[in-house]
Amino acid sequence: MASCTNAMDKEVSYADNSSLQKNILLKTSSILEDSIKDMLMKIYPVTCIKVADLGCASGPNAFFPTCKVMETITRICQQEHWESPELQVFLNDLPNNDFNAIFRSVPAFDAWLKRCFVTGVAGSFYGRLFPSKSIHFVHSSFCLHWLSKVPEGVENNKGNVYIAKSSPPNVFKAYSEQFQIDFSNFLRSRSEEMIGGGKMLLTLIGRSISDPSKDCCYIWDLFTKSLHDLVVQGLMHESYIDSFNVPYYFPCEEEVRKIIENEESFILDKITLFEENWDFEDNDYNKNFIFEKNKSGRNVANCLRAITEHIIVAHFGKNIVNDLFARYAHNVGEHLSREKTKYVCIVLVMTMK
Repeated sequence: MASCTNAMDKEVSYADNSSLQKNILLKTSSILEDSIKDMLMKIYPVTCIKVADLGCASGPNAFFPTCKVMETITRICQQEHWESPELQVFLNDLPNNDFNAIFRSVPAFDAWLKRCFVTGVAGSFYGRLFPSKSIHFVHSSFCLHWLSKVPEGVENNKGNVYIAKSSPPNVFKAYSEQFQIDFSNFLRSRSEEMIGGGKMLLTLIGRSISDPSKDCCYIWDLFTKSLHDLVVQGLMHESYIDSFNVPYYFPCEEEVRKIIENEESFILDKITLFEENWDFEDNDYNKNFIFEKNKSGRNVANCLRAITEHIIVAHFGKNIVNDLFARYAHNVGEHLSREKTKYVCIVLVMTMK
């Protein structure tokens, strides 16, 4: 049930509303370069390096990791006076992803054009995608907090769409267990597909404290408030909220560490946490940022809409979408005018045993 991002033909497309994801890719680019360098120094000589970007979505971000990998390999080979290997890149996402938009925007790879081969791979990364022992490097950004399905047994989470202060204790347990199942399946599948010594770089949204109802979850509290606003306006019935929960989970560092240790296929080289503001324009690179609550609210709302509209429409219908995200933009803007809230991002670097 994990969501597909909005295609180019949507009113609010992912391609036009993925600057937050780009900021996160920029923040982790040095870690990506270091990981590629470390791997290359251990596996060279090699004639073809196979790279998988899992959850690539579409739009301008789709080729960012690929370009970084190519630039790093080219630079290292030049420094070491090595012949540059060929590169095979697998861009993966769910079958409903806008793969046509990706391949219409294949950039010119300059000197790499004849040595880089790009393939689309449709399917869930919670199962096998590639042949055994074939992949050298795996990258995934802003994806693994999406669950494969809504956890079972959360029907009593009335009035909420995610873990909240008013959620019964079993709701957190169900979400945590579903993440454990999904992330374990992800690691197990990659362990069968990767070569020994291969590297994996994963970035996902998490939380910095153990209490799941406080850190980072407020973005869904505001979304729930926006749904209830529509109920008050008579635009929808409250039962629609009671029967909806998002397939999304913010893990803490301890949970992630424990799952990796229990699965036993990977060595955890590095785990890093950093924060990113909800509004993508309010970032380290924008020194001229001036807060405007209406604009910031729209930025956050459009970003969430671009990645959730598919599941929102499937449950609530398309007629309420514009009103819902207009209310959400207003509520987020009011919140940000009182408090600057941040995402917590967890970055993992692992080596295949």
